[in-house]
Parts: sequence; structure tokens; C-alpha cells
Amino acid sequence: MRAEVKEICKALHLAYIADRFEEVMFETKEQFLRDVLALELSCRQQAKQARLIKKAKFRELKWLKDYEWSDHIHWPTTTSKKELCDLRFLERKQNVLLLGSPGTGKTHLATALGIQACQQGHEVRFFRVADLVAVLEEALKNGTLGRLKRSIDACELLILDELGYVPFQKQGSELLFHIIADCYERKSVIVTSNLEFGQWNRVFGDNRLTAALVDRLVHHALIRSCCTLMKHISALTMSCGPHGRKSAAKNKCRRSAIMPTYRCLARSTSTMAKRCFIKRPLPMPQRSWIS
Repeated sequence: MRAEVKEICKALHLAYIADRFEEVMFETKEQFLRDVLALELSCRQQAKQARLIKKAKFRELKWLKDYEWSDHIHWPTTTSKKELCDLRFLERKQNVLLLGSPGTGKTHLATALGIQACQQGHEVRFFRVADLVAVLEEALKNGTLGRLKRSIDACELLILDELGYVPFQKQGSELLFHIIADCYERKSVIVTSNLEFGQWNRVFGDNRLTAALVDRLVHHALIRSCCTLMKHISALTMSCGPHGRKSAAKNKCRRSAIMPTYRCLARSTSTMAKRCFIKRPLPMPQRSWIS
């Protein structure tokens, strides 16, 4: 009998019922049929979520329930934590820009939002920016750039992690720009960066391209700025050691040196957060070398 059930389920493309129908309690025929089909549906959804998470290629698995929502995190007044966690930005094709110094949870939040999107059935791609540029350059060299772009284009959420750690050559900058530009108003992009917008030209090496890129990202964007003065000051204070006032005095000087930097970052990102909607993006550079 079990073998026959498996054959019938296989013919009907019911992958899970044959192995798990005995788990379902029987009260009435209608209830049993409903619960068996619900079990099949639930198993399919779990399998799809696992498949999407694997396909996204996250470096680590992070969850929103484990994220620390610090008071130093600043969001535009037009959004809220609930709207972010509910992925309303995906429905609106909005971008999410996570800016702040290292160690402020940018990658954790980006990954957790990506996993949440996978659990809701959305296709996601996760890249470290330097890795994506290397893959794009290799694909251009091998003549497979079109296939790679179609693969990226199939996703509904593109996550670009660690923008700003590694500068690019002109070709790599243009390739990355066109990937982001192709997402404009068609899908959401999450970007994490340790640099304020005014410093992005150090990464791309071209002021005009950088300005066009920032325009496309900031238009329809939610910008999170994170000022971590207290975190860094605490770390410096802990490092004073047993030598008392001399070490404390040295660290006080170090604190006074770093504080203007973080104040500047907070001011810059706060200003950009107020300008989330730019009327018209700058024109795109010519795609002379892209098929």
C-alpha cells in the first residue's frame, strides 16, 4: 500500500505527503484531506525558502530577531522599524542605504533583511562589492557578461556589502555602475558602506560617475546613518590599562581626534537622509563596451 501511495504522489508531483501523511491526525475525511494538503504546502514553502537562501549566497546567516536596534541608528521620519522589517521598501522599489563606521551592524541588518525577503518568497542576490566587480570583470573578459547580468536581473533584491573598502579601476567602476543603474526603479538595492557619500569618488575614481550613481541610489531610498561615538569612546576607555591617568590622558586625546570625524559622518548622512527624493537623476555614461 505504501509503495502505491508513493507512486500516486510521484505522478501528482506531491513530494512530501507520501513520507509524512501518517503524522496527520484523522477526525473526518474532509479534515484529514485538508491537513494532508496543508502539510504538503507547508513543506514546499520551507523547501523554497531554503532554496532561495542558498541561491542568494549569503556569507553568514543573520536574523532580524538577533539585531540590536541601537539609539544611535537614525532613519528618515518617513519610515519606521516595522515598515523596514515588513519589507515595504521591496513593494515600493525603494533602496536601503546603510552608512556608518565598521562594527555598527550594517552587514547583519542587510543580511537579515535579505533572509526575511527569501522567507517571503523573493529572489535575493548577496555580493561583497569587491567580489562582484571581480566577477563582472572576469565575465567581460570571458564573454559571459550578458549571462551574468541576466542572472542578477532575475532577482528582486540586490545586496551590495562593504562598498568603500577597496577602490576600483575605471572598467570595474563602470561595470558596477551599470548593474546598479539597471536596478533603478525596477528593484530594490541594499548597500552597506563605511564612507559618507562625499567620499565615494575615492572608490569609483570618477566624480561624474559617482554623482550619477549616488543620484540613482538616493532617489526613492531609505538611508540609515549610525553614529557610534559612545561605542568607540568606551573601547578607548577600556584600553587605558593599569597605568591610570597617563593612559587615560592619551586616550582622551585620541577621543578628541576621532570625535569630529564621526560628527562629520553623522551630519553628512543626516543631511542626505533629509534629501531622500531627488527630482531627476543625472544621465548615464555611454555603454560603449557593453553588448
